[in-house]
Amino acid sequence: MEKIVLKSSSPRRYELLKALGYEFEVKTFDVDETMDDNLTPFENVKELGLKKALAGREFFKDYIQIGCDTIVVFEDKIYGKPHSEQDAFDMLKKLSGNMHLVMSGLAVVYKDKVFNDVSVSKVFFKELSDEDIKDYIKTGEPFGKAGSYAIQGIGGKLVDHYEGSLNNIIGLPTELLQKMMEVIEDEVR
Repeated sequence: MEKIVLKSSSPRRYELLKALGYEFEVKTFDVDETMDDNLTPFENVKELGLKKALAGREFFKDYIQIGCDTIVVFEDKIYGKPHSEQDAFDMLKKLSGNMHLVMSGLAVVYKDKVFNDVSVSKVFFKELSDEDIKDYIKTGEPFGKAGSYAIQGIGGKLVDHYEGSLNNIIGLPTELLQKMMEVIEDEVR
């Protein structure tokens, strides 16, 4: 198997990739994560996953390079990581009792091959009281998480149910990744 580099500092992506049995290095590069207002959320996250995979590409010419970015989308608006307790409260209040999308833009680059796609899952939140939201924010978990929650943690209690890939919601669409890796592995053999 070729060497792999994961271009993400996310502990969740690290854990999910490790769980697939891959050996890999982690390297991160500064990437402009500004969303383009002329693109849809789907197009934005797809582009961002690719940017992350291509960042520092010249240093890893013989590696399989993986880049990923995950966003929460509600009513065609992107909900990123909260900047304050009030920001987290406002996001969770809007998501309360509603369905939203979690999109991960995934890119795998190996030599001249580029695979880039988006995994989409649906998450249905329970109806949350202001007190439920405030109690959750007090845990500190919403910070650093798109949409202000972590389904794999305490935030799972906010979720009624979901459709699609749980790993995508956590931050790395492993099913999509495995399909891309299989194509690369077949070509390397």
